[in-house]
Formats: sequence, C-alpha cells, structure tokens
Amino acid sequence: MGILSHVLILHLLRAALVFCQYEDYDFEDEYGGEPDHQLPYYFNPNAQAEVPRFPFPVECAKECFCPPAFPLSMYCDHRKLKTIPNIPSHVQQLYLQNNNIEAVPTGPFTNVTFIREINLSYNNIKFHMIGHGVFAKLSHLVQLHLQHNELEEFPFPLPNSLERLLLGFNKISRLPGNALEGLPNMTTLDLCSNLLDDSVFKDKPFSNMKNLMQLNLCNNKLQTMPPDLPPSLRHLSLENNSISHIPENYFHRLPHIIALRMSHNNLQDIPHNTFNLPNLLELNLGHNKLKQVFYIPRSLQHLYIEGNEIENINVTVMCPTMDPLNIKQLTYIRVDQNKLTSPISTYAFFCFPLIRTIYYGEQNVTVSRPSQLRTPVFRRFLTPEEFQEAEDNHETLNQETEENHEAEDSYFHPYYH
Repeated sequence: MGILSHVLILHLLRAALVFCQYEDYDFEDEYGGEPDHQLPYYFNPNAQAEVPRFPFPVECAKECFCPPAFPLSMYCDHRKLKTIPNIPSHVQQLYLQNNNIEAVPTGPFTNVTFIREINLSYNNIKFHMIGHGVFAKLSHLVQLHLQHNELEEFPFPLPNSLERLLLGFNKISRLPGNALEGLPNMTTLDLCSNLLDDSVFKDKPFSNMKNLMQLNLCNNKLQTMPPDLPPSLRHLSLENNSISHIPENYFHRLPHIIALRMSHNNLQDIPHNTFNLPNLLELNLGHNKLKQVFYIPRSLQHLYIEGNEIENINVTVMCPTMDPLNIKQLTYIRVDQNKLTSPISTYAFFCFPLIRTIYYGEQNVTVSRPSQLRTPVFRRFLTPEEFQEAEDNHETLNQETEENHEAEDSYFHPYYH
C-alpha cells in the first residue's frame, strides 16, 4: 500500500503541474481571444477576387460597358458608334475613342455633372459639329482628348477646370485670340501635327497660361520660335517644323525648362549661351544643319545632335571651364550621321566625368557612302546588364528609317518616363 500511495501522489502532483501551466498561458496573446472555426484554405488559381460593389445600381448606356470595378467609368470605345449615347449623371470618365462619331451635340451631356475625363480621339469630328458650349458647361472636366479628328479650328469655349487638352493630328490652322483665355489650370496643351504657322502667334495665345508645363507644337509649319511663352513651361516640343533661328536670350524667360525637342528643323547656328538653363535635362537638336557645337549647361544629361553637319566637336566650347564642386551631369551623347572623322577629345571626360555612352554610329564624311569611326559606340561605367541593354537599343536604332521619325502618338509621353 505504501508504494501505491507514493505512485498516486506523484501522478496527482504531475497533473497539478500540467493544469497550472495551461492556467498561466493566455490564448488571447496568440489568437486574439476569438476561436478559429475557419476551414483550411486551399489556393484556387481560377478564383477571382471579390469586386467591391457600388452602393446603388449603376446606370449605363446600352451601347457601352460600365465595369463594376470602375462604376464611375463608361467604356464606349471601338464600337463603330456614329453618335454619342446619353451619358448618365454619375459618370466621371467617358471613353468614346476609335468610333465613327462626327458630331458632339449638347443633348447627350444634359445630365452630366461630375465628368472629369472625355476621350473622343480617333473619330471624325469637325469643329462646326461641336455644340456651342458643350464642353464649357462641364465644370469638373480635367482632361479632354480630341486628337486624330477632323477639327479645322480650336474647340472653344472650354471650362476653366481643364488641365490637359490633346488636339494632335487634326487640321487646326489658327488660334483665335480668345481661344485660350480663361484656362488658368491648363498644364498640358498638345497641338502637334496640325497646320499651324507663325500667324497663330500674332495674338500671343500662350502668354496668359500661367500654369502651362508642357506645350507640344511639333509637326506644324512654324518658321520662328513661339513668342511670349509662360515661364512655368517645363517641356517644349517643336520637332518637324522649319525653324531656322533661336533668338539670343530666348530662353531667359523660361528658366524651368527640363526638356527641349527641336529635331528635324533648319537650325544652322546656335548662339553660344542659348541653352544656359539651370534645369535642362534633355536637349534634342538632331537632324538640323548645325556645323558647330555650343555651351552645355551643368544640368544637361542627354544630348542628341545626330544628323547635322558637324565636322569637329570642340569640347572647350561645350565646357569652357571646370568646377570640381559642380561637375557637369552629361551622361549620353548621340552624334551619328554627322561628318566626324575622329572621336571626341579625351578632354571631354575631364569636363563631363559622368559620360557613360557616346554613340558615333555612321558618319556622312563622303557623299557616296557613310563611314564608321573605329569605335562606333563608346561606353564606360556600364554593368554587364546595362551594356547588353545598350547593345540591344542601338541595334534597334541602326534599323530605323526616315519613316520612323514621322510623328507618332507617343510624342509627348517620353517626358514622363
């Protein structure tokens, strides 16, 4: 009995110890006090996430699609529509691009209150077929796409809320003096690939656009630089015109310019300090008639001067002095299709210590056939991955034809890459 009593006592003590351990352990520390009754989860690749629903039934034109995931958007694009359907009052984004629409009457917009974006690009809309004031009454409109239509005139009046207006690839030949008045919030204006000539500058149409940051005037008939541009401007696109001269001190009023694109013009001489701009990052003067280089500002990173008539690149003109405390930021130069017979002087690497790539490509030294320098592409500081990417990029570059330089829809996108 004595032995059995001792064994029983040991079992009771062990049971008490285990009980005390569970008594002290707080399950809420790990599980938050809530019992877990969920079944085991198994991943199903075919399952779709639950889409949050709009709190009330979404009205949608029968010709269009209003996805539950985007209840404020109405998609009517690529549907061969000839007329604009009635637009429900709650719609904020309206997509009508790539149709056969010829007119923009006021009727479909009668109940529209909060619309912020309208895309009517790639249609057949003419100016006289736009109802007077149809856009002006849309007091929340921020973005309006009308590129690739048949507009002969600037579509005004417009609401003062507008920030981005895209009118590229139309037939606009004039800008009435009051067309751009009352647009204090405009930041982007695209007028590329129209029929604009210097006469549109007579009334200084851009001078009062105090918040304009991007102006696209490429592929027009301009022969002079647009005057009286607002100092807020960051990006200026003037490619494919017939501009032959940049007035001295022209850019003094535009200190915030980041990107300037003037390829495919008739520029011959550049005043020495023309581009002495504190914020300039990209300068494209390719395919002009330049014979000499010019001063390079400290901030510039990418320089394109291909397709000119340059025989020698004078580095001391580009960089007359060196300041070790304020080194120049140039990293890329493209100089192919010029008349160079030798590479850029090694002095360039003292003035521009961050240079990574100089693209020489083919040079037009003789009329009969192009020639190549011993090193068509100079590179340094590149990782193996960057080197291969650069090789791929320049293989593509060498396959370009003149058709590739024609205007494309993406002319204004690279600024935001």
